[in-house]
Amino acid sequence: MLKIWYYGGTDYMEDAPSYFDNVYEDEWIEDDFVKEMIKDVDKSTVISAHVIESPVFGAITPQGLSGGVKVLILMLKDDSFVYNMSNCGNSCAKWILKIAEQKDLTVYLQHILRFEGSFEIQIMNTGKIVHNTREYVLALLEAEESLR
Repeated sequence: MLKIWYYGGTDYMEDAPSYFDNVYEDEWIEDDFVKEMIKDVDKSTVISAHVIESPVFGAITPQGLSGGVKVLILMLKDDSFVYNMSNCGNSCAKWILKIAEQKDLTVYLQHILRFEGSFEIQIMNTGKIVHNTREYVLALLEAEESLR
């Protein structure tokens, strides 16, 4: 299940993209699920653990990936921290839910990320569990209000 702390309530990794640059492992990049995320979010193709073909930049290393993809990979592969989902754009939302299907995932968020369809997300500030976009947005607004 995905668990979200909204605007507070927990410590979190503030600069996950820089952290990724220093800790990622070759095996992470070679994982088929990670390759799919990179292809979908960054529109780039993993050639090897050290070379990724970007339609914008040409050949890049994993350090050249977007901050959003770096955070997704960390959420999947490194349970050391609660990661700030605010580094992720809406293109990452479906992948966050897919990761949360594989494991219990707690994250931090500072904006409303667009999740679509039905899902199960717990807003940790209030304990409320939501199942669709309407419930999710209302629960985030309630959590934000509780911080004032």
